[in-house]
Amino acid sequence: MDDQPVMPPAKPSRRPQRPYFSSGPCVKRPGWTPDALKGAFLGRSHRAAEGRARLHEVITRSASLLGMPEGWQLGIVPASDTGAVEMILWAIAGQRGVDVLSFESFSGTWAQDLRDVLALDDLRVLEAPYGSLPDMTQIDWSRDVVLTWNGTTSGVCIPSVEAVPAQHEGLVICDATSAAFAMDLPWERLDVVTWSWQKALGGEAAHGMVALSPRAVQRLEEGSQRPLPKIFRLTNKKGLNEAIFRGDTINTPSMLCVEDALDSLRWAESIGGLEALKARARKNLALVEAWVAQRDWVAFLSATKETRSCTSICLKITAPWFEALDDAQRSAAIKKMTSLLEAEQAGYDLAGYRDAPAGLRIWGGATVEAEDIEALLPWLDWAYGCVAEEAVRA
Repeated sequence: MDDQPVMPPAKPSRRPQRPYFSSGPCVKRPGWTPDALKGAFLGRSHRAAEGRARLHEVITRSASLLGMPEGWQLGIVPASDTGAVEMILWAIAGQRGVDVLSFESFSGTWAQDLRDVLALDDLRVLEAPYGSLPDMTQIDWSRDVVLTWNGTTSGVCIPSVEAVPAQHEGLVICDATSAAFAMDLPWERLDVVTWSWQKALGGEAAHGMVALSPRAVQRLEEGSQRPLPKIFRLTNKKGLNEAIFRGDTINTPSMLCVEDALDSLRWAESIGGLEALKARARKNLALVEAWVAQRDWVAFLSATKETRSCTSICLKITAPWFEALDDAQRSAAIKKMTSLLEAEQAGYDLAGYRDAPAGLRIWGGATVEAEDIEALLPWLDWAYGCVAEEAVRA
């Protein structure tokens, strides 16, 4: 290659204390040990009074921490955020026209479900490539709108709460799995909000949550246009199955995971609630922003600062030698970088999502300590330098 040889920097002397940067399941809250689970309600039915009480506590603490409005319903559902989103789409989609935003892997999955699986007659897919949002001025808010607040696989988020109008005829269905507990959500402008335990508070996988506005409840009670499997049913002959929203889950939950969720919620309350969670995530992003600004080989995947995620921080390599590679070669270079980091125990799970452009992804949510982000960044320089030196010498 024509590039001048790149000498790798010296290996950093300090490693992150907790080198865990996965975007899901995410790192536990600071200070977590298995002792946090010693009081778990195990070996008993989750339908016993104490089991129900703990499930209900997850619901009430979550609603309070997020500032969910009075009159909304919040329930624990199967299959993480994916289950939460799909049970709503299968129950509601098609009752009126739908606009869906597709700009990364998971939002693309919702679009594919609506287009190819549910095969809606009246569907508009508003698309954008990784790093950008679709043109939100094209949304018809008289229709139902399906949007992902934060693209976990692209590092692109909705820029402000005002992006959703205060008044809209259709329902706004919001996948908030990488935004809840880290970003402002305009509850008064949304109708369905979903997330999972494994994201911003570092919970365990397989449990999702779905929050419903009164308008969404009314729509559900009007009945689905299609038969639903039991695991998707939020209603019964009497209307909304309100027991689900008091802690009677559709299927058997892990009470070990419930105890872990309660531990993370109590921790969040103890540090100052939602404002403290958001501030920690913003600080982590600010550290990465300052570092990127001083580098000529790396940039944010997000095309604009206003849409830059503070949780799933996605980066692209902009060095000429890297941009000259084909997709397979780029993926191989990223794998070399992340393998070096893992071998040094300096950072785990830092590769971009498998469907995204080859790059790096750092989870910056509130359970990540700023000191660990600071310690990680010199290691990224080191790993890049090692791979770049090899590439330009080849």
